[in-house]
Amino acid sequence: MKYIRYAILAAIAVVLISVALANRQIVELALLPEGLAEIAGMNFSVSLPLYMVIFAGIGLGLLIGFLWEWRREHKHRVEMRRQSREAHKLKREVKKLKGEKHGQDDVLALLD
Repeated sequence: MKYIRYAILAAIAVVLISVALANRQIVELALLPEGLAEIAGMNFSVSLPLYMVIFAGIGLGLLIGFLWEWRREHKHRVEMRRQSREAHKLKREVKKLKGEKHGQDDVLALLD
């Protein structure tokens, strides 16, 4: 099983490296379109290789997806913690009641 995982990771690495080598050309990323940048007086742009833009987009999408899912599952985690605390409390109560019951009446303890 470990070898299959390594083979899959190696295949993904080969694909990512081939994408990076095929997209080495420099692209310019601008914050605003040219006309709007002139009006606003903000002409912020950066030049990066295309593969960095692609990988940054994939990484940002994964991060947003993970955060979105973590936030969506928050109510389930809260409910699970509440139920766990309640179950622990009930187990302690049952243990306490069994101890009291067996200590008070030997005839009832024999019937159980």
